[in-house]
Amino acid sequence: MKAKKREHNEHGVRHVTRAGRSVFRDLFSTEEAAELEIRSTLLQGLERWLTDSGMTQTQAAKALGLTQARVSDIKRGKINQFSLDLLVRLAARAGLQPKLKLAA
Repeated sequence: MKAKKREHNEHGVRHVTRAGRSVFRDLFSTEEAAELEIRSTLLQGLERWLTDSGMTQTQAAKALGLTQARVSDIKRGKINQFSLDLLVRLAARAGLQPKLKLAA
C-alpha cells in the first residue's frame, strides 16, 4: 500500500487524498466509508435521473412518493438526509435498477 501523500502549506501539513481513492475512506471508519460510498452512488444516480427526466421537483416528488422538499434535498446532495435503504427504494422507483456488487 502506498503512503499517503502529504503537502505543506502556510498552515503546516495537510492531507491530500490520492486520485481514484474515496475521500470517505480518509475521513471515516472502513464500515462507515463503505456505506457512505454506496449512499453517494445512489444519490448521484437519483440526481442524474432528476436532471435527465426534465420533470419539475413536484412531478418527481409524485413519481418517487416524496415531498417536493425531499426532492430538493436530493438535488442539493444532502447525503445525511437519506438512509441507505430509502435511497435503494427511491432508485428502484425511478427505474434505476439498483444492484450491489461485492469485491473480494
